[in-house]
Amino acid sequence: MSLATDTATLGVIDELRALLGDRLSTAEAVREAHGHDESWHLTEAPDGVAFAQSTEEVAAIVRICHAAGTPVIPYGAGTSVEGHIQAVRGGICVDVGGMNEVLEVHAEDLDCTVQPGVRRKQLNDYLRDTGLFFPVDPGADASIGGMTGTRASGTNAVRYGTMRENVMALTVVLPNGEIIRTARRARKSSAGYDLTRLFVGSEGTLGIITEITLRLYGIPENISSAVVPFDTLEGAIDTTICTIQSGIPIARIELLDDVQMDAVNKFSNLEYPVKPTLFLEFHGTDAGVAEQIAMVQALGADFGAGEFQWSDQLEDRNRLWQARHDVAYACKALRPGCEIWATDVCVPLSRLAECIAETRKDLAGATIPAPLCGHVGDGNFHLAFVLDPNSREEMAEAEDINERLVNRALAMDGTCTGEHGVGLGKQKYMRAEHGDAIEVMRALKAAIDPDNIMNPGKMLPPRN
Repeated sequence: MSLATDTATLGVIDELRALLGDRLSTAEAVREAHGHDESWHLTEAPDGVAFAQSTEEVAAIVRICHAAGTPVIPYGAGTSVEGHIQAVRGGICVDVGGMNEVLEVHAEDLDCTVQPGVRRKQLNDYLRDTGLFFPVDPGADASIGGMTGTRASGTNAVRYGTMRENVMALTVVLPNGEIIRTARRARKSSAGYDLTRLFVGSEGTLGIITEITLRLYGIPENISSAVVPFDTLEGAIDTTICTIQSGIPIARIELLDDVQMDAVNKFSNLEYPVKPTLFLEFHGTDAGVAEQIAMVQALGADFGAGEFQWSDQLEDRNRLWQARHDVAYACKALRPGCEIWATDVCVPLSRLAECIAETRKDLAGATIPAPLCGHVGDGNFHLAFVLDPNSREEMAEAEDINERLVNRALAMDGTCTGEHGVGLGKQKYMRAEHGDAIEVMRALKAAIDPDNIMNPGKMLPPRN
């Protein structure tokens, strides 16, 4: 335990140990493991880690912390990438990873309710025999609670939407330990403020999410995937834009530049051309999928598409999309011993080509690799700087390129983050993106969490 831990926090730890027994840990290794995510941000360990098993237990933990003014940091799977879970002011990390039960499935209503520690792959494995699936799929096997907290999305967002569109209701423990439910299971409601959307994307700064009700979808009759290389990045982007503007209901359309394709081939033992490439997937009836395929092939031909490599076999499709989801690890493997600084922006679709072209100009002179990939069907793309975090020069170079990228996106009426969230990494851009609306956010935070104990120091920038 840190010598800086104050008397109040020591008292909280004693109370929590009486409540939880061995499920309250102050072991250095446990605290360190809960003091960082998968980002480049330095570890900042909490004073203790509480492993909760129920909503009522989370509420009891929060009430103890609230009485002492001790910070509370929710923790799911630790897969975030913008410094969301670092205990920048110490306090207690509440690990809800053990709350991992699928509580209810209402197949006839196309919804389910889960605890926050349920992982996305776990949920779809559970649902397989029902003929339903949950489509939101960030790269990591993230927890549903964490995905809700960061308003996550993924490769399916172009057709099925993000967590914002797919969360129907929440159970939340507020900063004073009160338990609320934000909505019921009705598909729509005009009753009162939309509290569900308030907490989706709040990154643990307003409360701890302990139950999530989600929309589900029927598994399509036909699913076909394809990989298609292009001679130019512009050709791949223009094909994407025309596909979306033509109203083709494509399920997935992912862009990987040549650097990213080289990394993916090496890491996932694939042999695709090292060129700008689109990964595509189509969902629907046999006739519907055939029509979508024909239309996209015709569009691609106009923009220099190479040979489409198709597969409707589950094993082949899973291998393809697992390779896409593993891009961060593929990038890291380019420079063994280095770390990843992952960043993302999202712009209106009409500005996507320009934004990527200008970003590529910045990367052309870079000394560090920074593969580019993205969910380009909705204007969202990522860079992964592969760098030595102990090198001031490399960190400064990444910071400069990232700053240019974000400012470029904002100038195009885009956002500083399409899906990673704010955390610590994008905090300084919030004022530029939201202007005076930041003060409304501050007012909401102060009203719900007047003592600022919920994940303090995150999302909202410090006052100057």
